Amino acid sequence: MVFLASASASAFANDTTAELGAGGLILSRSDAIVMAKEDLFISEQQVRVDYVFRNSTEEDVETLVAFPMPDIEANPYLNVSIPDGTGDNFLGFKVSVEGQPVQPRLEQRAIAVGIDVTDELRSNGVPLFPYGEAAPQALSGLPDDIVADWRDRGIIIFDEYDDGSGWKRVPSPFWTLRSTYWWPMVFPAGAEIRVSHSYTPSVGATVGLSFFYGGKFQGDAYRDHKSRYCMDEGFEAAILKASRGAPDGFPPLFETWISYILKTGGNWGGGTIGDFTLTIDKGDPKNLISFCGSGVKKIGPTTFQMQATDFYPEKNLDVLILKRVNQN
Repeated sequence: MVFLASASASAFANDTTAELGAGGLILSRSDAIVMAKEDLFISEQQVRVDYVFRNSTEEDVETLVAFPMPDIEANPYLNVSIPDGTGDNFLGFKVSVEGQPVQPRLEQRAIAVGIDVTDELRSNGVPLFPYGEAAPQALSGLPDDIVADWRDRGIIIFDEYDDGSGWKRVPSPFWTLRSTYWWPMVFPAGAEIRVSHSYTPSVGATVGLSFFYGGKFQGDAYRDHKSRYCMDEGFEAAILKASRGAPDGFPPLFETWISYILKTGGNWGGGTIGDFTLTIDKGDPKNLISFCGSGVKKIGPTTFQMQATDFYPEKNLDVLILKRVNQN
């Protein structure tokens, strides 16, 4: 979670230290509020976070607090799990302050090839949420000149398939959806305040392994995975073992991924998280898991934990879980 700031001073009054500008949310640093504790739990079914914040000043601080979600990339060739595609709160995000529920607001932007196309989509009646039926239906009703222009600019691509009734070629979303939940808060002078939130994560997956083929680890995906997920020798040895037991030499495994934006924890006073605990549940004892962390310990058949003091989040957290094909 982070503070919000804006060059505009008219969106909110009452001397708030951060505001919502006309161009959307702008994330900034605050030296007044310290993140004294963060207890983070991640699984495929739920992300749950409990914070303790401390106002280190002698005055109340009234501001907006924001929680940015991982980007959702639209692509008809990707397998992405979306908990609920029927409404704006598609991840079931909930937040409470001192045990009392808070109704957050949602800021969303659509980005294509690094350019914000939010207003363009909305002005043409196209929903920003790229999955489900609403966005593709809206795209199919656009004039041909707009479809051609958006294809050339990387906003959409054509999805080609045969559904049994003949070959289809339809426009499909290709933008990235960026979502941030935010709400106003007052941090009492010199006091600690507890904030909790939870949601169902968006989980990506592949049919097989993108980084292992031809009997070995290779390709751009392998280099990316080594960096992103910190795959070590033990993890790779388990994959090799699975491949040797397969008649075709391909490990009977497929990838799932969970992402969590952790770097914004450094936006609070001091730039570090005083007491940080990360717990990750891989779901099934047979699953393989890899993620970047220091001093990670296995604390249960499926759970792993990392603890740190004055923790500085240098990068966001990406979790790779490999599951067996046809695993029950």
